[in-house]
Amino acid sequence: MWTSVVVVLSLLPAPPPPGPGIDQQYLPAAKTGFLTSADTRSKVWATVQGSGGLGEIFYPDIGAPSARALQFVLAGPDGRAVRAEEAAAVTTSLTSDRSLSYRQVFTERSGRWKLSASYTTDPRAAGVLVDLRLTTRGDRPYRLYAIYDPALGNTRGGDSGRTGGAALLASDGPVSSAFTARPAFAATSSGYAGVSDGWTDLLADGRMDWRYRSAGPGSLVQTGEVRLARHRATLALGFGPSAGQALGVARSALDRGFGRVARDYAAGWARYLASVDRAPAVADRGLYRVSAMVLAASEDKTHRGAYVAAPAAPWAFGRDDPSGPYHLIWARDLYQIATGLLAAGDRAGAERALDYLFTVQQKPDGSFPQNSRLDGTPVWAGLQLDEVALPLVLAYQLGRTDAATWSGVRKAADFLIGYEGAPFSPQDRWENQSGYSPATIAAQIAGLVCAAAIARANGDTAASARYLATADDWRANVKGWTVTSTGPYSAKPYFLRLTKDGQPDRGTTYDIGDSGPTGVDQRRVVDPGFLELVRLGVLPAADPAIRNSLDVVDDQLGVPTRRGLFWYRASFDGFGEKADGSQWDYDLPPGSRITRGRAWPLLNGERGEYLIAAGDLRAARAQLATMARAAGPGLLLPEQVWDRQPPYREPGTPTTSATPLTWTHAQYLRLARDLEAGRVLEQPAVVAERYLTGSTPRTG
Repeated sequence: MWTSVVVVLSLLPAPPPPGPGIDQQYLPAAKTGFLTSADTRSKVWATVQGSGGLGEIFYPDIGAPSARALQFVLAGPDGRAVRAEEAAAVTTSLTSDRSLSYRQVFTERSGRWKLSASYTTDPRAAGVLVDLRLTTRGDRPYRLYAIYDPALGNTRGGDSGRTGGAALLASDGPVSSAFTARPAFAATSSGYAGVSDGWTDLLADGRMDWRYRSAGPGSLVQTGEVRLARHRATLALGFGPSAGQALGVARSALDRGFGRVARDYAAGWARYLASVDRAPAVADRGLYRVSAMVLAASEDKTHRGAYVAAPAAPWAFGRDDPSGPYHLIWARDLYQIATGLLAAGDRAGAERALDYLFTVQQKPDGSFPQNSRLDGTPVWAGLQLDEVALPLVLAYQLGRTDAATWSGVRKAADFLIGYEGAPFSPQDRWENQSGYSPATIAAQIAGLVCAAAIARANGDTAASARYLATADDWRANVKGWTVTSTGPYSAKPYFLRLTKDGQPDRGTTYDIGDSGPTGVDQRRVVDPGFLELVRLGVLPAADPAIRNSLDVVDDQLGVPTRRGLFWYRASFDGFGEKADGSQWDYDLPPGSRITRGRAWPLLNGERGEYLIAAGDLRAARAQLATMARAAGPGLLLPEQVWDRQPPYREPGTPTTSATPLTWTHAQYLRLARDLEAGRVLEQPAVVAERYLTGSTPRTG
C-alpha cells in the first residue's frame, strides 16, 4: 500500500517553487510600434519593443497596463537557448502607412534562423494576435517558445496563473487573460519571474523541463512551447473580466484567423484616415498619417476625450506600480493633442478632448490638476497655470460658446485672475520650477483674451472687461518680469526660462533640479518657451527681444547633428539618461550632474511655427524635415533624441525617452498644416487682433 501511494504522488504535477518572484519594471520606453483597433469595441492596446517582441499591453483602458511583455526564445540542437532579441538583428517596419500594423523580423547573426512576427489587434474584442514564421538553415531543428509576462489590472505582483486545456490563463481581481495558440502549444507552464519562469528553465539545457500547471499570486510568467505547422503558428492573447471570457476572446480571434483579423484591423484605420484631411504636400506622407493615427490611438475608449501623454513608461517611471505619469492625462498635453487633431481634420476628437477637460478633469475651484487618471481623479498635486489657461484657448479655437462650455471657461478664467501672485506659477511647463515663465504667461494672456470673447458671446461684458484688463496688464509687464539686460549671454536683452522674483536683471539663484547644478544665477538659464508669446499672438515675431533671444537659445541650447539642428529644452537640464546611457532616476543628488537632458524634436515644431509667423516658410519647412528625420523605424516620434554627450549614440536618433510622445506627433501635424496654410492656424485671432493688428490693445 505504501509503495502505491508513493507512485501516485509522484505523478501529481509539482507546484512551482515559492513565489512571488522578482518584480521587473516595464520594458524600455523607446517603442517602435503602437497598436490598437480604430474600433471602440476593442479595448486593448499593444506596444512593440525595438529590441523585439511586445512591451506593455493595455486593458481595459489606455491608462492600465495588463501585460509587461511577450517575448520569444529559441533552443537549438546543441541544447542552448537564446532570447530572440539577444541573438538576432531585429528590424521593425510598418506593413502599410495607412494602418498601425507592424512586422518584426529577427535574423540570427550567423544566419542559422529567421523569425518573423506580425502583430494586430482584434477590432471586435480585446484580443492581440501574433503571426509567427520560423525558417532555419538546413534541417537544423530549433524549438520556439513564447514567454508571456502579465501585469493584470495595472499591477505587476498579484497575478495567478494556470493551464486550462492547451491555454494559459491568468487572473488578478477583475482582470484576466488567456494565452493560446494554433496549432496548440506543445507544452505550457506557469511560474515566477527569475525563479521558475520559462527562461530560467530553458537557460539550463534548452528544454522545457518545468511544466507547472498553476502558480499563485506573484510576479507570474507563463511559457508556451510553440508547435509550428509548415513553419508557421498564430498566438492569441485575449483579455476580459474573467478567464473564461478572455479565453473566448482569444479563441474567437484564432477561429477567424490572423489574415482576416489583420485585414479588418487595417480597414478600420483606412476608414479613419479617409475621414480626416489628406496630408499636405510639404509633409512626409507616411509620418503624417502615422502621427494622425497615433493621436487617435492614444484616446481611451471608455473615458472618451482622455488622451494619454504616451503609451510608455521611461526610465525610473517603469518601476511605478501602478503605472506612472505618461499614462495619465495632462491638460497641457491634451491641448497640444487637440490642436494636432484639429490640424489633421479630426474635429470630433478635439471636441471630445475639450468636453473631457471641462466635464471630467476640471476641479471645483476652476483649476485643473497637474495630471489625473482617466476618470479625472487627480494624481500629482502640482499646479501649472498654463494648464488652467490652455483649455480656454482651445474652447475659443473650437468656437464653443455654449452655456456649458462658458461655465467651465468662466471658472478657469476667474481662477487665473484670482490666484494670488499670478501670473507667477507654482510650476512651469517643464514642471520642476516655479516662477514668472514667458511660456506660462503667454498661455494665461491668450487664455484670458479668449475667455473674454466667450464671455461677450454669453452677454457677460463685466467678466469680459475683467479678463481683458488683467491680460493687458500682464502683457505690458511680461518683458519686465522675464527679459534681462544684464545677462552673460548677450549685451542685448533676452528672455530667461523664468525668474523667481520678477526681477530679471538681478542675479537671483535657484537649484535646477533633476541632478542639475545648484545656486545658478537665473540670468544663465534660458529655454525656447518665449516663442509661445509669438505663437499665441501676444508679441510680434519681429520683437527685438524675441529675435535676440533666438540667437541666445541657438548658442546655448542648439544641438547640431547630421539629421538637423535640435535644441535642449532648457539650460543645465537633467531630465534624461545618465552619462553612461542608463536610466534617469528619482531623488538624484542635487548638483551631481548624473543625468543629462537630451534634445527635444517638438521644439523644432515650435521653431517652425515661429518661422511661419516671421514669414520664413523655407526655414519652417526645414524644421518639419528635421522632425521627420527624428522618427524611429516604425515612424514614431520620440520625446528626446541623442545629443553629442556621453554615451555618444548617433545624434538625432531616439533616446530611451517616451516614444511615441503624443505632443511631438501633434506638433508635427500642426506645423505641416500651418505650412500648407502659410500661417499659424492655431493662433487665436482674437488675441492677434488685440495685440498685433493695432498699435495698442483695444479696450473691452
